Amino acid sequence: MIDYHGKIFRPVQNSVNGETSAETVFHYVQKGNILTSEYSGGRIKAGHLIGLVDEQGRIEMRYHQVNSSNELMTGICQSVPELLPNGKIRLHETWLWTSGDLSNGKSILEEV
Repeated sequence: MIDYHGKIFRPVQNSVNGETSAETVFHYVQKGNILTSEYSGGRIKAGHLIGLVDEQGRIEMRYHQVNSSNELMTGICQSVPELLPNGKIRLHETWLWTSGDLSNGKSILEEV
């Protein structure tokens, strides 16, 4: 299992209907198979996620955030890790808004 505890991630790619950007910083905390994160930056004033990490390091998560328009947004996300040659982790994410327009998208986060 991949241990995400103490790792910091930033988006390097996102769908146009997403709210995170390169200015958004995620601080991961992992205890056992439970992953949490606080994040903010760019269009995100404050956000939190909680997820479960499986044996392959994949993450099933739920998130909520307040954006720069003071809207409370919620969603679900599946992340699949890729180990890079430099030892860092890249996360390939497929997500779905459970608020707002209920659209979906894809993003890529990389460990800082």
